[in-house]
Amino acid sequence: MALTDNSIVIDAPMELVWEMTNDVASWPELFSEYAAAEILERDGDTIRFRLTLHPDENGKVWSWVSERTPDPVTRTVRARRIETGPFEFMNLHWTYTETVGGVEMRWRQEFEVRPGLPFGNAEMAERLNTNTRREMARIKGLVEKAAAERATVGR
Repeated sequence: MALTDNSIVIDAPMELVWEMTNDVASWPELFSEYAAAEILERDGDTIRFRLTLHPDENGKVWSWVSERTPDPVTRTVRARRIETGPFEFMNLHWTYTETVGGVEMRWRQEFEVRPGLPFGNAEMAERLNTNTRREMARIKGLVEKAAAERATVGR
């Protein structure tokens, strides 16, 4: 099994960070890598959805179905890929913690790459870390911009 663990502090109120990062339907605006996010089913707090990436350098479009269950009381999210693609499994755990500088948003991804692929857990972890850090920086900027705009309107 492999694990990635990345976090970033977002200088914005917890409610805004939580609201923006858990609105799956808006993820194509929040994440640079997603072309579409289609909500397939809701069951209580659990949401099942299809994410579609922008075409890769060869024009191939990748998509998969995932499921996530946010818990607003504990400020945690449990997620997993239903359609696992190159993974034996992919589980994600998001946590949100108030800190002096704002909200620390942390993503942990546990996974196992399927045997027989031209890459293994280490290469996938490196790719996931690179993408996660890029996306977290983008999200930080967008959420902080939204927080600044709300503060200006509130004056």
